[in-house]
Amino acid sequence: MNIEQARFNMIEQQIRPWEVLDLDVLNLLSIVKRENYVPAAYRNIAFADLEIPLPGGERMLAPKIEARILQELAIHKGETVLEIGAGSGYMAALLAHRGRSVTTVEIAPELAEFAKQNLAANGVMNAEVVVGDGARGWSEGAPFDVICVSGGLPVMPQEFLELLNIGGRIAAFVGTAPVMEAQIITRVDEKQYRVSAVFETFVAPLRNALHPPAFKF
Repeated sequence: MNIEQARFNMIEQQIRPWEVLDLDVLNLLSIVKRENYVPAAYRNIAFADLEIPLPGGERMLAPKIEARILQELAIHKGETVLEIGAGSGYMAALLAHRGRSVTTVEIAPELAEFAKQNLAANGVMNAEVVVGDGARGWSEGAPFDVICVSGGLPVMPQEFLELLNIGGRIAAFVGTAPVMEAQIITRVDEKQYRVSAVFETFVAPLRNALHPPAFKF
């Protein structure tokens, strides 16, 4: 397998057609080696347009979704970032290259360890993996400039919104099966938020995610 050709094909055939045209993001996809964050058994499909299985029954997001979210968040160098759902550590690595620091919260200890090892092995020094349940937010280190929720949320908890600085952004997949909406939520001021719908997809919900109240008849 020609890894660099496969990476080039991923960028040109999957990611650019998904309206990811920010050159900084496209260049970063060449710098941060996705194959180094994929379980060894799946290294040969590291660049495929699919969700790759991870320890504990979790999955990596498809490359085009990761890239589009990274572009839409438009992270600046001085910004602090919170990620919910570390997965393999790949998204945290991308976020860390763009921001000042990343805290990534993972509920599954074996996956947190996998992400921690991957980040260390690839020299990512400004991303910290924390074991915990971030499905309703994570106040340690708050407020944040950017929050990236790398799992589905049936509804957006108010706690997440309150963790943002003014001008801060949340990327989240909101809704229920079969279709969720990828949203960028920007905090305009103390009380107002602007919601932009970016695309539709389906992402497995976070464990312990907040669900809307059930109807009772």
